[in-house]
Amino acid sequence: MTEPASAHYTGDFEHKLDDKNRITIPSAWRWMHAESDTFLALPQDEDLPDGGHIVVLPPAAVAQLRAKVALIPLGDREGQKFLSRRFAKSLSFSFDKQGRVPLTKKLLALAGITETDVTAGVTGSAVLVGSLNTFKIYSPGRWRALVAEDAVSVAATTVGDAEQMRRLGL
Repeated sequence: MTEPASAHYTGDFEHKLDDKNRITIPSAWRWMHAESDTFLALPQDEDLPDGGHIVVLPPAAVAQLRAKVALIPLGDREGQKFLSRRFAKSLSFSFDKQGRVPLTKKLLALAGITETDVTAGVTGSAVLVGSLNTFKIYSPGRWRALVAEDAVSVAATTVGDAEQMRRLGL
């Protein structure tokens, strides 16, 4: 299904992982997609400014990425090695009728998200955060730390949201 021109991901939602480590996509985002739409979950390293998390690309962004990846020649050994390393950690998925997404143990670990372990009585949770064209999945602790860090950073500088919007040309 092609995303409508108005498709966008906004807000933040904390959801528990079920016993199969699936998380539910917010209904505010699900209506834009068919069950058969394929998303791509890409882990982001902890050394990035916003720490380890998972970036989820919707079908339109996946199509753009596929087009760019197709331009990397098979003879480009370094480029091909990079692609292998990057996509070995990634997950292609569709959500089920209840809007649930399966997250692998590898993705959860890379994002610092606690798995649900029924036998140990542990229930994991994650925060889904809209980034307009994509969305991200954070551990609750990492998301709260980022929000707190932003509040301190804005208070300590004269660069507020209005200035950031101007800087980004928005």
